[in-house]
Amino acid sequence: MSDTTGLPVSGFDSLIGLRFDEVTKDQVVASFDITPQLQQPYGILHGGVLCSVVETVGSVSGANWSGGAVVGTSNHTNFIKASREGRLTATSKPIHRGRTQQLWEVTITDEQDRLIAIGQLRLANLDNTDLGKS
Repeated sequence: MSDTTGLPVSGFDSLIGLRFDEVTKDQVVASFDITPQLQQPYGILHGGVLCSVVETVGSVSGANWSGGAVVGTSNHTNFIKASREGRLTATSKPIHRGRTQQLWEVTITDEQDRLIAIGQLRLANLDNTDLGKS
């Protein structure tokens, strides 16, 4: 399965319905719809979904910019406004892109362009010798 950008969408991203709408070296835009399966018992979107979207969008951003593999080393997500329904959009922007690490900011907004969450994701750039090691 892939989305409009041609990126494969699988695993958890597929489960939450995440779609990549735009992917460039300087920004990734992705969207998803709030469904009952993504809500916590009070009927609002589960905060873990927002953290996961920050992780995915930031990681795709970093990997696309570097052209290599990256792994998240820190994810700090602030929840600003509760959401119960509708489509949310996550947009990344680089804060720092270096040889060994990157820092991306990801904002998540609703259909009225209100800020729902904002996160920072720090990534470690892996070289090919790091892949496959445990």
